[in-house]
Amino acid sequence: MMRSLFSAVSGLKTHQTKMDVIGNNVSNVNTVAFKSSAVTFSEIMYQTTSYASGANAATGKGGVNAKQIGLGVSMGATKITITAPGAAETTGDGLDLRLTDKVSTNFFIVSDGTKNLFTRAGSFYIDGAGNLAMTSTGYTVMGWQVDETTGGIKKDTVSALRVMEEKNLTSPAEATSLATVAGIIDKNDKNISSDDGYTMALNFYDNLGYTYTAKFAIKVSNAKAEEYTVELTDILDSENKSILQEYLDKNPANSLTQIFGQNTTSSKSYLPTDPKIKYYPNGPTDEEGNNQGGAGYYYQYQTYTDRGDPISGFAPVTVNFENNEYTIQNYSYYLNAEDAIAGVTPEEATPEPGTVLELFGISQVQLNAWNQGDGTDRPTSSQDPETGAFVYTQPAVNYKLKFNPDNGEFTYVGSPGSNNVKLNLADTFGNNFSDITIDFTGSKTSDNGGKSTAGADAGFQNDGAGRALGSMIGLNINNNGLIFGTYDNGNTELLGQIAVAQFANASGLEKVGENCYTTTLNSGDFDGIGREVGADGSSMTSGELEMSNVDLSTEFTQMIITQRGFQSNSRVITTSDTLLEELINLKR
Repeated sequence: MMRSLFSAVSGLKTHQTKMDVIGNNVSNVNTVAFKSSAVTFSEIMYQTTSYASGANAATGKGGVNAKQIGLGVSMGATKITITAPGAAETTGDGLDLRLTDKVSTNFFIVSDGTKNLFTRAGSFYIDGAGNLAMTSTGYTVMGWQVDETTGGIKKDTVSALRVMEEKNLTSPAEATSLATVAGIIDKNDKNISSDDGYTMALNFYDNLGYTYTAKFAIKVSNAKAEEYTVELTDILDSENKSILQEYLDKNPANSLTQIFGQNTTSSKSYLPTDPKIKYYPNGPTDEEGNNQGGAGYYYQYQTYTDRGDPISGFAPVTVNFENNEYTIQNYSYYLNAEDAIAGVTPEEATPEPGTVLELFGISQVQLNAWNQGDGTDRPTSSQDPETGAFVYTQPAVNYKLKFNPDNGEFTYVGSPGSNNVKLNLADTFGNNFSDITIDFTGSKTSDNGGKSTAGADAGFQNDGAGRALGSMIGLNINNNGLIFGTYDNGNTELLGQIAVAQFANASGLEKVGENCYTTTLNSGDFDGIGREVGADGSSMTSGELEMSNVDLSTEFTQMIITQRGFQSNSRVITTSDTLLEELINLKR
């Protein structure tokens, strides 16, 4: 039989195979992320009828090439055009993802329950167990989980992304910790000058998500100097019940100061610059030579203004040596026997070193002065660590609110240099509350037709506002594969991250159907961890899918070429048959 018959048969078979591949490409022209294949032909072995011979100088004959007859064609390979991306199809579904490659070809990692597979088809949904899964197969999408300790992504062995598990369905409440006061305070507002003052309310949360309302009163204290006071009047729960009054009923009256208030300065004690009591025959003089009094005993002191500025002066001292007593500014100070002033002459009375400091520095002596001096009940004192002055204070239930009388701009609240005050809730009502720092810099005083507009809002520069318990209302995935849950309380929580796989030879992956691939010996292995899609500049786009990369014009052209190749091989068979027929007809 003729070799051409068998060569032509092999040609028919290979062209038929190529047509099968073309048919598969065309049939998947609308398959999500389908990658087209192409067939490469390879010639079959040759039959050598005469081997090649070299040139022979003795006979003068040249070399002769080998005589070989080909035996047909076979399919050399099918090559997947896996690196060529398909066009983008916009779906608007936030769980549809399209991979955009920068350097290497990326694949989503999915699991069929027994092993990891790889796909470019990013059509996902949330299954009944709360897992992110492939729409077509239900295979779970694999990625990295959130580290409970740090709140960030822990890049470890990939696992199923169960983004809708129970703990993710709600977002925890947050206690309010910051607040702002803004708006106009008009000194002509009748409410400002009334006994009740201008009412201002602040709505806030505790860390269980319960809502409360703190009510404040702003009152004018000196309209000419643009000075006001801010006072806490009540705290109500969501049922309009006063939790403040309930607390005050069970605690001392000064509890209101502990919640919202300050210690106001009532007087200053004196701190000596020279621990001596001296006799001045002509009276003491200041640094400029001005006489500060007549002849007698004096104690040189230094006191401090509200701003901390030192003021020096001389206080007259009445010394009674017989009773170990001396009086400074109408307060009698009594000495113990061991502290008696010894050896004092009319020219100079000098106690033991440190005696005057003790008299003016320890609380017991101050108490002696208060209780035994004029009988006035006075508040306790504290020592300023910077100036050393002893400051007498008394509790108050309000804060001074000061504005610049020239332009009405905020100056301070509480004390000079302070922009905020604190509502002390945690120690008062429990750890489910947070102390709230209230910033007043947004307030100002101005003529507003007798109407004040000042109000308090939770939060400061988008921080510390607090939140109620939130329920999940949606999911979104960013370009780096990070999955976020959005909640009706305004929170956004990180739930996980979609990982991708890359291979040294992506075209070496084996198609296993259902838009999935598996690794082969020639593709490279998967390390079980994967990579972040943005590591090499790649990204994934939400709301889009990758379309098939089948080019119909190319496929139809290849179809024509394949058809003609098939026809040509069939003609070889019919022609060979004709030749054989002529051979058979030689015998009649």
